[in-house]
Amino acid sequence: MGLHDAKGVRARRGSVLRLAITIFLTLSLGHPARAGAQTARRPVAADTANSPGASNTLPANTLLYLRLETPVSTTSSHLLQPISAEVVRQVPNPSARTTGAYDVAIPIGAQVRGFIQTLIPSSNPSDRAEMMLRFNRLDLPGHAPERIVGHLAGIENARETLQPNGMIVGVLASEMPVSLLESALSKFGKTHPQAGTELQSAQHWLGQADTAISYPAGTDLVYQLDAPLPIEGDFPPAFADTLPKGTEQEVHAMLARAPQRVSSKTGTPGDPINLVLIGSEQQIETAFRLAGWSPAEKINHQSLWDAARAMIADQGYHQAPLSNLYLFGRPEDLAFEKMLNTMAKRHHLRLWRSGFRLPAGTDLWLAAGTHDDGIDIHPGVISHAIDPDLDAERSKVGADMAATGMVAAEQLVTPPHPLSRGHTATGGTWKTDGRILVIEFKNAS
Repeated sequence: MGLHDAKGVRARRGSVLRLAITIFLTLSLGHPARAGAQTARRPVAADTANSPGASNTLPANTLLYLRLETPVSTTSSHLLQPISAEVVRQVPNPSARTTGAYDVAIPIGAQVRGFIQTLIPSSNPSDRAEMMLRFNRLDLPGHAPERIVGHLAGIENARETLQPNGMIVGVLASEMPVSLLESALSKFGKTHPQAGTELQSAQHWLGQADTAISYPAGTDLVYQLDAPLPIEGDFPPAFADTLPKGTEQEVHAMLARAPQRVSSKTGTPGDPINLVLIGSEQQIETAFRLAGWSPAEKINHQSLWDAARAMIADQGYHQAPLSNLYLFGRPEDLAFEKMLNTMAKRHHLRLWRSGFRLPAGTDLWLAAGTHDDGIDIHPGVISHAIDPDLDAERSKVGADMAATGMVAAEQLVTPPHPLSRGHTATGGTWKTDGRILVIEFKNAS
């Protein structure tokens, strides 16, 4: 094959792939998007409990935020297989104010154990895979195990459906974008037989639909108690809930002068600043890595193709590029995201050095965090849709940072002119109580 022939084949292949993505995006207008990263093991927030004779009772419907330690899959796990997870958000002590006990009933790092109660692989294209995870034991440091009764109430950023009883129900191949695109390419091939070789190449590039339910270690879960849970003892909090006075004053001084919202390259106002991080760049990068977040790749030819492929295959791409947003007239200095098994859903945030520092020289960073929960396609825009509740994402970031053991203090502060509602740079709506969560890493002051 001559050089010009090879260039022609590559050009035709690129044209077909671009056509494939165009067809997919067009089809997805009528097919709304549906709904892990590895983490390092962290020490329990408190080695021993205070007041071992004290008894607390957590009411039914209490939520336990967990991080899966045991990978599970409908293709490789087995029925009744033991599983474990760790608690990543401390649970408040309901009687602390009346008894003078510590504020925490269940500390970060406590373990829950259980088993796979239901495991049904998909046996044909019309069958959905199913899985149920049952946790029935809570291990608190310094205490005998406690029996828990509950059900799975959430799987962060999953493409699968979760039923009210905790049953995880998988997707069908026919519901996945790759299957829709394969059908479109097949019809295109019948009317354009001369494109046969290029279509085969495109179909090979797209790959096969994978409908298995598979969650790696590090998957974030929410488990809801179905019965009251008595707990012996209580624990000190993993971090302070107030900043040092001097640090808080520096933060307020910065917020009085800093922009409140990021903007697009053309100057369209977008997400509000809802986080301040106090620490070095290395501390921030380490904390997000330990929490299972990944740095976003820069936008280039390869990362865009990888993102398109992940979207079509309905898979995760944990380093997917983020579009640039601007603060102080420049794009973000750092960007992180947390995804599971679909490009449609992810936690992500962008950070900027504010130019302000504590007297000791530690940088103050401004951040805008949002949660993508679908794909937004309307005239002139193809982007992620966000969850309008920015306060929930603010809490998510704070909890993930605290679970690393690197946080000294977290405090909500109110800026001089708090925002309440607005639109993203692409037209999505957001709402907030206007407060900003300040996260100070240990030794940052």
